[in-house]
Amino acid sequence: MYTARPALPYPPEHFLNRELSLLQFQRRVLAQAADATVPLLERLRFLCIVSSNLDEFFEIRVSGIKEQIRIGSRKSGEDGIAPADLLERVSDEVHEIISEQYALLNDDILPALENEGVVFLRRSLWTEAQRDWIHSYFMREVMPVLTPIGLDPAHPFPRVLNKSLNFAVELEGRDAFGRDSGAAIVQAPRALPRVIRLPRELCEQPYTFVFLSSILHAHVGELFTGMNVLGCYQFRVTRNSDLFVDEEEVKDLRASLKGELQQRHFGDAVRLEVADNCSDQMAAFLLQHFHLTPDDLYRTPGIVNLVRLMQVPDWVERPDLKYAPFVPGLPKALDKRRQIFTAIRGGDILLHHPFQSFGPVIEMLRAAADDPQVLAIKMTVYRTGTDSVLMEHLARAAQKGKEVTVVLELMARFDEEANITLANRLEEVGAHVVYGVFGYKTHAKLLMIVRREDDGLRRYVHMGTGNYHPRTTRFYTDFGLLTCNKEIGEDVAAVFKQLTGLGTATELRHLWQAPFTLQPNVVAAIRREAEIAREGRRARVIAKMNALLEPETIEALYEASQAGVEIDLIVRGPCALRPGVPGLLDAVIASQSTNPYVNAVLVQLAPGYDPERVAEPIRRWQRLTVYTRAQMEEILVAKLIATSARQIAMFLVILAIVSAAIVAFIIYTLTLGKIREIAVLKLIGTRNRTIAAMILQQALGLGLIGFVVGKIAATLWAPAFPKYVLLETGDTVRALVAVMVICVLASVLAIRAALRVDPAEAIGG
Repeated sequence: MYTARPALPYPPEHFLNRELSLLQFQRRVLAQAADATVPLLERLRFLCIVSSNLDEFFEIRVSGIKEQIRIGSRKSGEDGIAPADLLERVSDEVHEIISEQYALLNDDILPALENEGVVFLRRSLWTEAQRDWIHSYFMREVMPVLTPIGLDPAHPFPRVLNKSLNFAVELEGRDAFGRDSGAAIVQAPRALPRVIRLPRELCEQPYTFVFLSSILHAHVGELFTGMNVLGCYQFRVTRNSDLFVDEEEVKDLRASLKGELQQRHFGDAVRLEVADNCSDQMAAFLLQHFHLTPDDLYRTPGIVNLVRLMQVPDWVERPDLKYAPFVPGLPKALDKRRQIFTAIRGGDILLHHPFQSFGPVIEMLRAAADDPQVLAIKMTVYRTGTDSVLMEHLARAAQKGKEVTVVLELMARFDEEANITLANRLEEVGAHVVYGVFGYKTHAKLLMIVRREDDGLRRYVHMGTGNYHPRTTRFYTDFGLLTCNKEIGEDVAAVFKQLTGLGTATELRHLWQAPFTLQPNVVAAIRREAEIAREGRRARVIAKMNALLEPETIEALYEASQAGVEIDLIVRGPCALRPGVPGLLDAVIASQSTNPYVNAVLVQLAPGYDPERVAEPIRRWQRLTVYTRAQMEEILVAKLIATSARQIAMFLVILAIVSAAIVAFIIYTLTLGKIREIAVLKLIGTRNRTIAAMILQQALGLGLIGFVVGKIAATLWAPAFPKYVLLETGDTVRALVAVMVICVLASVLAIRAALRVDPAEAIGG
């Protein structure tokens, strides 16, 4: 019987914030768009991906922070940052990212595309012929589906869909009914394309596009006949899209989820985007309507919603501006002439996507659907797309009478609707569809095929780290294992029994299963490497994951690093582990400085290349620092000067101490030699302060004489030395002050001795 492990308290300074780390991931994507070595259309695509990722970030993560603030939560996570402080930091960081994103678009990518014949034409540059065509397009394709809504008591503010394109229009004048509201809202239907390509014969460049927003701006007056349009501003609202299904109230997960999906487009607003030309009055009006603060306002110097440019690279037939096509390979074991089940019986087959094809997995399911010897197919589905060949094979298998069971995760974020449609389709053809375990996400990628063979029933299994999504397997790095190992097959069968039936969790021989054994075994494996390192043997941890957030695992990695374990983490998204913490990662740093591996690379450039341009993209790589020759010379000179300065300072301190001691000894000796004179002075009534002043005057005079002699000597002798320190006037003055201070301090002993003289003893003695 497995029990849940309680969360352990760890110091918050050990962890990075999840949301802030996720924004750093967006910066890594943005760095791809800024990299001049990346093909131009791919840079545009990366720029769009940043916008798409930020949309989801606000829909889920920022909405979660706002909910924490609403309920009065004191901290946002293990890092200990208060939700209100986190929201402010997130707002600052996103504003900065968006500023860099649009600067890159407007100042770099768009001009470069224009040089390559791909133009996004501004209204001011339309020719008469282009204006005529655009006007015709507007009247034919756009105007009939628009519904302008004037804001007045009879026409309240319309419901604005999540991430939809809208226009706020400022008006002047009265309409046909004598109304004068001053404002209207125009919603752009999602059926309308956001980017329209102009006919080739009307353009100088091969690919010329105009934005739907530009077309609406140019013709917005057509929607308000007889009124004067003072301003037309794009705006877009991002809403809370996290779904909530009450575990205590739900009876049918699919039905409950369908009800939630209908409300997703109208959740609480979390962000308002407006064009940078939007008036302050209109921006304030929109913020007030959506119950947002000025920190939630994001002005964009360009089109609102860059995601709409995502399709442009696919429309432009310029292979030289895109990544070269890549054809994934196949393992040698998967000879096309061999039947897939025969190949798997020959031994386990490991697939590494996208470098190796996902085709064998599709072929395995296709063969299972058509093979009369296959009795049953069981599969987990998280994301598979809206038109998946895998699901068609599953449906065909069910239609042919095979026992098909699908564990379908309905709560796959933003794929919920597609998965509900898939569930309906599979149930219609006779497949058994279950939705995993309520309260958990079924994220495992498992496919099991039961086949009757000469020696009995045999299980064929595919296990993968990536979704059963043929399209994403061409981009994401994942592993997949094809096997008919008996023990692994039994483990997979046990997992399916847990997911589809009821009962306690059973011990698995080879698989680590969440939420039972995965996390404890991962922590135990890390600690085992730490023990190996403590024994003086080489130990290493290499881990690849989408995110690293689990506190106990992170603390185990800290402990392992202190024990001397070499640790390499490949984290795609957010990472809460804080690198470079003194006392936590010292062992890793020390091993890096003492091991024989390379820690620096000298790069020699070919003639004609600018060192700074070569260095710039490398600077965006994590854990790497790059310096040009000029920068290295500057660093070395600065270090030399700093070292010399420290040495000179140490020498001066020692010299000052020695000088003070020598002067003190001289003044003290001179004072003792005049004890009788001092006694006489006291007898005739001379005050102590007068005697002290005389001694101090003597000390200062001695110091002044020494300084003058030293200065003259240094001036005369300095040219005789090959290198010397130049003393400016200010340095001379400061040196004189230091000498006088030393003399004053050195005279203290002599003054004390003089003031303690007993006249009777001095004279009598």
